[in-house]
Amino acid sequence: MTDTGFSPERIDTGKPHSARMYDWFLDGKDHYPVDAEAAQRVLELFPGVKDTAWANREFMHRAVRFVARQGVDQFLDVGTGIPTEPNLHQIVQAVAPSARVVYADNDPIVLRHAEALLRGTPEGRTAYVHADVREPERIVECAREHLDLTRPVALSLIALLPFVTDEQDPHGVVRTLLEPLPSGSHLLLSHGSAEFDPELRERIVAVYRAGGTPVQARSLAEVTRFFDGLDVYEPGVVPATRWLPEPGMRVVAEQPVYVGVARKP
Repeated sequence: MTDTGFSPERIDTGKPHSARMYDWFLDGKDHYPVDAEAAQRVLELFPGVKDTAWANREFMHRAVRFVARQGVDQFLDVGTGIPTEPNLHQIVQAVAPSARVVYADNDPIVLRHAEALLRGTPEGRTAYVHADVREPERIVECAREHLDLTRPVALSLIALLPFVTDEQDPHGVVRTLLEPLPSGSHLLLSHGSAEFDPELRERIVAVYRAGGTPVQARSLAEVTRFFDGLDVYEPGVVPATRWLPEPGMRVVAEQPVYVGVARKP
């Protein structure tokens, strides 16, 4: 387990954080009252938000297992969030015990939990980088310390890009993260949809912004653009529950989140 740039004093319990709100949506316990209050306001506006969070989480499980079965044994997960079992490395290392996983997040509390919970197999390796997705070059350089970038890497961006506004060039961020990865690398991505009740969307966005977190939902076309230049696996970019559904999924109803998995030629 490795970390960089962490200081416990940086944990801000005075305003909500998206990772801790997401933990609340997943019925976790690793959040503060300010996070629960903001998440509750979102729930009041959008009663289905917990199902959306779980559909997103279940997509991650299916997607990383799918990619590991393609023979990819290196994963870079940016925007890790609070660990909720099973974690990405647990799923991947169940398929490939020697797999290496690097987690990156910008919330110091995530690191505290990562140190305690993100333990890989004896054969594999699990590392943590304290970094912000808006600093993609730094993430890549830190990842080089743990991953072999001459071999395929799976880049996981799950429920992260809504927190990178257009002014922060999200497509440029994704290109920067993908550019050093070799042919055969993969992109796994999920993103909240802008194609549902516009008024409701703006009210939810306002809750996040009130807590100091800009957020932006995007359309199917905008989400699909993140996969430009990549070979997208069937069924394409679709709502989360329609991506290779499996028996026993907790959420089966369609949710306002688009997902996709693609391979770098």
